[in-house]
Amino acid sequence: MRKNSIKNIRVNSEVQRELSNIIRTEVKDPRIHPMTSVVAVEVAPDLKYCKAYISVLGDEEAAKETIQGLKNAVGYIRRALAKSVNLRNTPEITFILDQSIEYGVHMSKLIDDVMGGSTESEEESEEEERQD
Repeated sequence: MRKNSIKNIRVNSEVQRELSNIIRTEVKDPRIHPMTSVVAVEVAPDLKYCKAYISVLGDEEAAKETIQGLKNAVGYIRRALAKSVNLRNTPEITFILDQSIEYGVHMSKLIDDVMGGSTESEEESEEEERQD
């Protein structure tokens, strides 16, 4: 199976959906932040290994604790994944912290700040023109 084949894309999306469901509903570790999402999943073409990119909406400490909690629960998560997804091999899961959503929120805030500053200066210049 090639890396970008239709079968691999389907396996990736199915594993991503099931991983997010397992993390949200079944894992009861208090270290795992409630606003944890599975951003992407890359399953190797031989179905032996899986990289799961995890995003945590919170501070840096919450993200580190969440990744540590997921690494400790990887056996349970893999067993639950094997029950829910019928694959020949259940992949070994590696959790990787992904900060792209947090980065996007930060950039959006910066853009809003810049745009908000320019609209305020435009309104002030319009008010000055009206007064003249």
